[in-house]
Order: sequence, then structure tokens, then C-alpha cells
Amino acid sequence: MKKRLSILTLLTSLFAQVTAAEENNFAPGSEFADFFGEEALVSIATGTHTPISKAPSVASVINAETISSMGVTHLFEVLERIPGLHLMPSDLSRLDPVLSVRGIQTGFNPQILILLNGIELKHNYNGGLAFTFRMPVSNVSRIEVIRGPGSAVYGADAFSGVINIITRTAAENQQGAAGIRVGSFDSRDTWLRKGFVEDDFSVSFSLDNQTSDGDSGRIVNTDLQSTFDDLYGTSASEAPNALQTGYDVTNLQLDLSLGNWSWKNWYWKQDSAGVGQGGSLAIDSTGYQNAEQFLTHLNYDKDLTNHFNFKADLSYLRTVSDSYFLLFPEGSALPIGSDGNAFSDPFSGLVTFTDGYIGNPYSLAETTRLELAGIYSGYDNHTIRIASGWSQDKIRTEEYKNFGPGVIDGSEGTVDGTLTNVSGSADIYLQPQRRTAYFLSAQDQWQLNNDWSFTAGLRWDNYSDFGNTLNPRLALVWLTQHNLTTRLLYGTAFRAPSFSEQHLINNPAALGNPDLKPEEIETYELAFDYRPHFDTNLRLSLYSYTATDLIDTVTTGSMIQYQNIGNQDGYGAELEWDWKINPQLSLNANYAYQHATNADTNMPVANVPQHSTYIDLNYTLSPNWSGSLQHYWIGSREREEGDNRAKVSDYHWVNAKVTHDMLKKQVRLALIVKNLFDTYASEPSSSSIPDDYPLEGRSIWAEIEYRF
Repeated sequence: MKKRLSILTLLTSLFAQVTAAEENNFAPGSEFADFFGEEALVSIATGTHTPISKAPSVASVINAETISSMGVTHLFEVLERIPGLHLMPSDLSRLDPVLSVRGIQTGFNPQILILLNGIELKHNYNGGLAFTFRMPVSNVSRIEVIRGPGSAVYGADAFSGVINIITRTAAENQQGAAGIRVGSFDSRDTWLRKGFVEDDFSVSFSLDNQTSDGDSGRIVNTDLQSTFDDLYGTSASEAPNALQTGYDVTNLQLDLSLGNWSWKNWYWKQDSAGVGQGGSLAIDSTGYQNAEQFLTHLNYDKDLTNHFNFKADLSYLRTVSDSYFLLFPEGSALPIGSDGNAFSDPFSGLVTFTDGYIGNPYSLAETTRLELAGIYSGYDNHTIRIASGWSQDKIRTEEYKNFGPGVIDGSEGTVDGTLTNVSGSADIYLQPQRRTAYFLSAQDQWQLNNDWSFTAGLRWDNYSDFGNTLNPRLALVWLTQHNLTTRLLYGTAFRAPSFSEQHLINNPAALGNPDLKPEEIETYELAFDYRPHFDTNLRLSLYSYTATDLIDTVTTGSMIQYQNIGNQDGYGAELEWDWKINPQLSLNANYAYQHATNADTNMPVANVPQHSTYIDLNYTLSPNWSGSLQHYWIGSREREEGDNRAKVSDYHWVNAKVTHDMLKKQVRLALIVKNLFDTYASEPSSSSIPDDYPLEGRSIWAEIEYRF
């Protein structure tokens, strides 16, 4: 504790000295003159549009212009720009990106809430995104991110942060665009978007497709099957082999609006994606992942009086997952328990799977939501938001496999690839589930005087399966000087257990626990926003949190089950710097320090980068030529306790983009290079794949876009 306080005191002191040393170059006259120019507005923190320096959460906004200049091709590349947020491949789920925020991370990503135009995208099976999720960014208008708790506004799963992906409006798409991008690994991206506006009617359409074979150079030399080959004298492992990272993504959006009504429709499909390191950490070049999501969202937004705005949102999200896993390869020999599962107890016999140990699970998940919100500003210096809502989650499953209860009992000796349909029986991995929830929330943004404002919010949620939870949020904002804002923030949040964590059955990897409680977190933050002149912005955030009742698997005898077993403490600092050096050159840079520990053992949380930096330089050579260079560094990551492998290596990563506009900016040409110096970099894996997960080698992309 003394070390934590001394670090926070030192950082605060250093920042104060920098502040005192700068000249005040404030020039009045703009709409947000007291914040120097047109400061970005953010709605994700409060549900109302608020200047980012006054938001009652630590927030970031990345607009379409910035996204385009970076040369990124999908959502997760954009998010590396956010301080304190690092992406790493999941050790549990097909190398899906894990969004580690301030040291809070698990393999299925349930602790961070992802929204599309304010509506949740989570898959209620695991609480995270759809498997092998990848989103193109050609139709993204901006991305808003808050780091820290958001349950006072958004409820469940706004635990470590919230990300809201806001797509282009019809007005933004009035100038249509069509483009193609081709690159390494036999990759191809195509897109088309167009909008139409007439009086109070508008329509916007966008279509993206991204395909790739994946980088065949991402080789792992041994896997879990290699271990079993040594034990049982087989040679079944497919290693050495490449991680299976191919993808084929279609992303379609159709939005209509008329007067106060809007109707947004989004369809996303992943076709035959590679399953990364394999469903059981054994390389699987045969398996595939099909997934699709459909989201329809009807919104009504009207100012009923001069001081009262009413909003209603009705949404329906449908998520389909169809996975085919060669969990262990052809010719593998595995110890089978009497229930037909590998490695279960009591042991029944050693079985050779001539065509592999095969699973084909399917799920259809549905979420329906209704939310009503009113914003009243009729009281002097108060903006009051009241909201209430209802939601229902459902899931049904199917399963085909050549192992497990109702299929084999371990006495067979050999088993071929014939799959048995256990759908609708007691032998399936998950029975149909249903959950309903209600919430009521209130928030008051109170302008105490010209220099002080105070936000207080409270949300009550009631779930049909685990009961009630209450989450407050408090924020005190002080305009310390005309160019310095200081914020003191407090909030709590919760993460609801997923259907898989509660109700998995017949699964040797883990069993569900219907008695699970939600995870909880309490966070304190101190944030500074300093603008010494129009072209420079410095932001410093200091935070400390305590997370309790974290859900993880526990082994009891031969049974592995989810339990509320973990507690985690964390603190850190995030420093951001935006500097427009001259009319041609601009810089965005950040540094994040994270200290996350297991509160029960006081050991560092594994795989969390204690230090990270990000630098983005943009240069405009002429009205038609521009370039950008991004560099980030990931450093100081620890292994799991008891893992004796060498420390996880730090790495530097550099991307670049050159853009040329022609024909009066109707045609844009671009060259993108990712991993410019072909750096060998890896992210940590479990000891079952001792080489860690190598990242992509250098890739080169050529792009052309026509605007009409």
C-alpha cells in the first residue's frame, strides 16, 4: 500500500510541476473556449453528450479520420491505440482477441462490454463476443471507449470498460465509396457504402467482405497432442504446423430513419474460420468455425418539451455458432472414463480414435431488450436522466460427437469418426436456458458553479437467476484553471455469470455452477486534462481497483467446476499526449503502467503488460499526399505461478501507411505495411503449447477507394 501511495504521489507531483511550468495561451471565442477549441463530445460515459474532459469516466474517442489515417483494417487494430488496453490471443477460444484492460482479462472477454450504436453485441453463451469475431471499419464513424466501471449506466459486464462502435449516418454516407484492398496471406477486403437524405427521411447502406488464408508462418512446434504421443507411443500430433487463422467475414448494415424514428439493421457472418490453436490446444487443420449475428434496433428519440427528451430502444440480437472440432487428431489414443469423456474419472480404458476425437456443437442465442429513458433539464444547473428496461436471454443447443455420455463408455478399444446426435437428450453439453432481467437507473449531472460539477448515478438490476445488484457512480469535476480540468471518480460494476459458466454439463474441460454470484469491482480514479495551448493536450489518469468473486475453474478430485474463487487488486497510471507540431505534422502518444495482483497470493496477474507505449505520427506532405507511422511496445509480462518457462519477451511493433488522393479526391490510393520490420513477436500461451503464440509476420497491402 505504501508503495502504491508513493507512486501515485510522485506521478501527481510530476504532473503538477509540468502544469505550473507551462504558459497559459488561452484564446477565447470558440464554442468550447474554456476547453480550447472544438473538444470531442462523448455520450458513452453518461448517456448524454458531454465534453470529454468533463465526462464522469476516463474516456477516449477515435474518429473516422483517425481510423483511416492509421491504416488499420479491422476493429481490434484500432483499439491498440487506447492506453491501458492491450489485445492478446485467447488461450481458451480459437485465438480470439482478449481485451486486457488495466490487467483485467479472461479467455472469453466477458469483463468488457462491446456495443454497436449503443446496443450490446455479447454472446450470452460465454459472455463475450461471437467466436472468431472480426469487424471491418470502413463504415465506422467513431469509436468511444471508457476505461473503468460503467454498470451505473450500462449494467452487466461494463466491468473493466465499455466500447461503443458508432457507424456512419446516412448524411456521412451521402458521398458513397467503393473500394478494394489486397494483401499478404492471400487477403482481400472489399467494401461499398452509400447514403441518401431527403427532408426527414434517410437511408444508409454498407457492405464489407474480408477474406484471408492467414499467415502460414505462425508455426508452433509442439502442442498438447505431442505430450500424449510421448505418453502413449503414438504419432498423431499435427505439430509442427501453423496456427489456423484464416477468415471469411461479411458485414452488412442497413439503416433507415424517418422523423424521430430510426431503424438500424446489422448482419455479420464468419464462414469456415480457422480454429487457431485447436479446441483442445492440439493443432486442428480440419476444424472450422461458422458464426453469424443479426441485430435489429428500433429507436424513438423526441424532445417532448424544451426541457424533456424521451428515448425508447427496442432491440433483438440473434447469435448462431456452429463449430466443428477435431479436438484430438486422427490416430490419437486417449484415456477414457466410464462417462465416455477423455481424462475423466473413473478410468475405463485407453481408446484409439482412428478419425480423431470429434465434436460438433451448435448454439442459437437470442437477446431481446427494451429500454426507456428520459432526460430532464428544467431544473437550474441539473441534467437528470431516468431509465428503465427489461431484457431476456435465451439459448438452445445441438451437439454431434463421437465421444462422451450416450456415445461411448471407454470399453471400445477403437472409435471411428461416426458422429452421434445427442441433441435434446441429457447427454448434450448445455440444456436450453432462459434468463430475464429488469433495471432502474437514475443520474444527476449537477453544475455546482462555473468551476465545479458533480455527477451521481445509481442503477439497480434484478436477474431471474442470481438476484439483485446495485451499482453507484460518483464524479466530481473541477475546472482548476481555464486550461486544466481535474476529476475525482468513483464507481462499482458487476459481471453476470454466463450460461456456460452456470450450466455446462457433460464437459470434461469444466462444469457449470448454477450457484455462481456476479463478479464485482470497485474503482477510484483521479484524472487530469491539461491544454497548455490549442495544439497540445495532456491527460493523466491514476486509478486503483479491487475486484472480488472472480469466476474461474477449480479442480476438486476429478471434477473441474466454475466457482467464485478469485480476487484481484490493481493500480496504475495512463498518460496521453496529443500534439499538433505544425500544420503538416501531428503526434498522438501514450504510456500505461499497470500493477495487477492476485489479492489472495499477492502474485502478479499473469500475462499482463506492466508497461506499454503507443506513438502515432501523421505527416501531410501536400494536399494529396500523406503518411502515418505507428509504433507500440508491450513489456514486462509475468508467467503463471509455477510456469518455469522463460519470461515472456517484450516486443516492438511498427505499422505504416502512405496515402495519395487524386482526381479531386474522388480516388484514394494507399499502401499499408503491418509489422514493418518483420519483428518476431509472440503472445503468451499455456504450457501445453510451450512456444507461445507467434504473431503475424510482415504484411503488405495495396488499397484503392472510389468516392461518388
